Amino acid sequence: MRFQILGPVRAWRDTADVKLGPPKQRALLALLLAHGGRSVPLHEIVDTLWGQDPPATAVNVIHRHVSALRRLLEPDLPSGHAARRLVRDSGGYQLKVAQDELDLLRFRSLRDDADRLAAQDDPAGATELLVEALDLWQGPAASGIPPEIRSLPLFTAVDDERSAAVKDAARHAPAAGSALTERVLLDLRQAASRHPLDETLQARLVDVLAVAGRQAEALETYQAVRARIVEDLGCEPGSELREAQLRALTRSPSPGGTAPGSGGKPPGPGVAPVAPHPRPAQLPRDLGSFTGRGDELEHLDALVPGPRKPAQAVVISGMAGTGKTTTAVHWAHRIAERFPDGQLYIDLRGFHLTEPAMSGAEALRALLDAFGTPVSSIPAGLEAQAALYRSLLADRRVMVVLDNARDSEQVRPLLPSAPGCLAVVTSRHQLQGLVTAEGAHPVTLNPLDEDDAVALLARRLGTERVDRENGAATEIVTLCGRLPLALAIVSARAVLNPRFPLHAIAEELRVRHGSLDAFTGEPSLGDARSAFSWSYRALTAEAAALFRLLALHPGPECSTAAAASLAGARTGQVEPLLMELVRAHLLFENEPGRFFSHSLLRAYATELIDELDDPRHTDAATARLLDHYLHSAHAAEALLAPQRERIALHRPAAHTAPEHFRDQQAAADWLDRERPVLLAAVEQDSRHGDGARSWRLAAVLELYLDRNGRWQQQQAAQNTAVAAARQQGDVLGQAHSHRALGFALGRLDHEDGAREHLARSLSLFAEIGDVCGQGRVHRYWAFLDNRHGRHTDALHHYRLARDLYHSVGHLNGRANVHNEVGWTYLLLGRYEKAVDECTRSLAIHRQTGDGNGEAAAWDTLGCAHLRLHRHDEAFGCFRRALRMYRALQDAYLEADTLVHIADTHAAAEQSGAAADVLRQALGILERIGHPDAAGLRGRLRDLGRAPRTAHHRGRHGEPTGPAARPTGPAARRT
Repeated sequence: MRFQILGPVRAWRDTADVKLGPPKQRALLALLLAHGGRSVPLHEIVDTLWGQDPPATAVNVIHRHVSALRRLLEPDLPSGHAARRLVRDSGGYQLKVAQDELDLLRFRSLRDDADRLAAQDDPAGATELLVEALDLWQGPAASGIPPEIRSLPLFTAVDDERSAAVKDAARHAPAAGSALTERVLLDLRQAASRHPLDETLQARLVDVLAVAGRQAEALETYQAVRARIVEDLGCEPGSELREAQLRALTRSPSPGGTAPGSGGKPPGPGVAPVAPHPRPAQLPRDLGSFTGRGDELEHLDALVPGPRKPAQAVVISGMAGTGKTTTAVHWAHRIAERFPDGQLYIDLRGFHLTEPAMSGAEALRALLDAFGTPVSSIPAGLEAQAALYRSLLADRRVMVVLDNARDSEQVRPLLPSAPGCLAVVTSRHQLQGLVTAEGAHPVTLNPLDEDDAVALLARRLGTERVDRENGAATEIVTLCGRLPLALAIVSARAVLNPRFPLHAIAEELRVRHGSLDAFTGEPSLGDARSAFSWSYRALTAEAAALFRLLALHPGPECSTAAAASLAGARTGQVEPLLMELVRAHLLFENEPGRFFSHSLLRAYATELIDELDDPRHTDAATARLLDHYLHSAHAAEALLAPQRERIALHRPAAHTAPEHFRDQQAAADWLDRERPVLLAAVEQDSRHGDGARSWRLAAVLELYLDRNGRWQQQQAAQNTAVAAARQQGDVLGQAHSHRALGFALGRLDHEDGAREHLARSLSLFAEIGDVCGQGRVHRYWAFLDNRHGRHTDALHHYRLARDLYHSVGHLNGRANVHNEVGWTYLLLGRYEKAVDECTRSLAIHRQTGDGNGEAAAWDTLGCAHLRLHRHDEAFGCFRRALRMYRALQDAYLEADTLVHIADTHAAAEQSGAAADVLRQALGILERIGHPDAAGLRGRLRDLGRAPRTAHHRGRHGEPTGPAARPTGPAARRT
């Protein structure tokens, strides 16, 4: 382990950064580290974390934080073993750390070694060690913990150790040589900037500047410090500082010193030292209400280069409104002291509403001017200006904030190259060129998480107001898409109208949801619509057109193939346009080839498409998109269940490119991945289209949704389908939708509703003369009767279904009925009759080549043999079914068959094997999110205590346990 407290509180296990948890937990670790391995009493921990008003639960909270830290610091520690790192000790806690594990201990050791060398009259050695010690510092001690805790004497005392080390280094540096003197100046300037009224520190700075041959800068520093002391304290400087001024006035340049701008050579006789360049401090004001971004700031802190490390560049990107500039400026203020030679800021106007983007030459002139470079000294060419800029920064440690960059080429000549310098670039584009060619570190800002977004509201509106209406505040955050710009606009309205309850503002947003009207601020540069327009206007015409068309997508994710159908283009044509939108942060790639958009960006795209696009064009695009999903889903279902009865489809719209699946696994994966989009498409076509595709897509999805236990989603989709088909006057569509809805309601134990819809479906199929449709309704009705113990009534419906199938020569329908009748006989306890029916089913399915039906028949036959205690025959049947279901990629029925195999093991008193197989089944059901998983978990818990056997009988005479659920083949294999 390694720990850092000389800067942000951090920990590493090997090279992996350890996430240290919430602020109080991080502060507890900082407290333990600040004690450097010594024990910390519990009362001191309480006082540090809560001050004079700790909660009654303070000690319990500390124990929880300690437990969490132990898990983080020793993740491999076996349960019940005593911690070795964070231990309880004499009424408190002790964090055991070695010198090479904690930067504070290493710092103190180096200081002690430096003192010994100084006592031995080795100033150069002492200075080298002090410089090494100071290089360990990455900012104020324990930065990143709550400020009220960091300001306590324990942590400020650690900061004082840094100042003392700087003073020691400054005392030894004049005798240590020019190179070490220049290096000490970096730390000395930082320390003087942090402590402007520390006269000892300021006197050291004046002395070292003078020794380095920078008398003019030394005297300028004295005058600036004197003015500050007079203004703030109302008195003149003390003798120590005045004597340093006198030494600077009377000192000649030392043989080892150099004057700035002299190219490393001492000034010649009679040549006055060159006046130093000013140290710019151009950062805009930090936003007082800045909230959140803790993880991003911690990551950014780790990227700040040390004084002698290579220059770094950071690119902060994200969609409009995520607070890129605010975050960059806040972070720049947070680390400003580490750049004592200046902090520059320039708005490159890469995405500006009215002004053109700043050219490289214009930006360089502004940066050179910040250092007081005379206009006459600035060369004309861009390359020469960039060379002068790099030369100017060669001996300085400077931070440059390059805000609102348009592209990598605009930024490249502005990057500092001197060691220790930092460029902070913000852009709506990803600036891949900088990342690839310049090694810049990308940091992407997403919308805030919910807690940070609510905290932002509380900072702007007051904690009391937000706490009073927390539910409304959370809804406001959701309706704003957790976007900082939108939250700022809405909170400004709330601040200006303090009598408005938050629930009224939430209602305004709810009414306007899908529109940007609620996010229009004053002036126009501060509203969401204008902010998005800057990014949109930078797109190529083709990418802009695709951005608008994507507003037609039902969401939540769009694949590359779907985008191609939407645009009526080939995949190869649409891929670069999608990537252009991603680079502009107008679209986001969740995983390769899958894209999503922020809700407010969708609202903006909807406004644009309504304003700019011909309705005939958008109607055609919508038709292509819906046909893409309808025909792709149809193809996937046909591959997974080729013998199943399915609806016929019209030809897809021109330029539609449905998916083609290489095998059943690809088809199953596609349905799993696209399920939310497919359900949204059912709803979209019903609400905004003619409904023809809505009911057909719902019909295609019926089996998939049922087998995966998505019964509530099935109910919603089929309700929508019923309405769509009724609106269109499509009798066939109504018949299919009522049948599927009735079956879903039966699954959910809404028997009256199920019967009503099945009856309506049967009537509609009879009206149009669809015999096979009627047959399936009777099978669904039989399932409902079996579910409620009416097995004789179920057999009646199966006879009607068999006769209907026989009348039209539908062999697969007859085979399915034989299998389902066999299951019904199982429920009646007539096991030999069940074997006969399953055997007939198997013969027909083998004749027709229906793999799904054959697997189902083997499974039911296995259950019959199990009830007859023919365990070997049952195992054989189930294994055949299992192989077939795995080949068909039918995960649910694979799990269902595994349960039956477990039942057989249990009946053979092989409880260990039964448990192993049940775990396999449970893993499958949990992976697909099936509700049957809960029952299996209970079964596994009960297995050792009260094992169930296959011959027990239930309330209606059916066997008990998951293997004997009265759902049967009709429910599982329709």
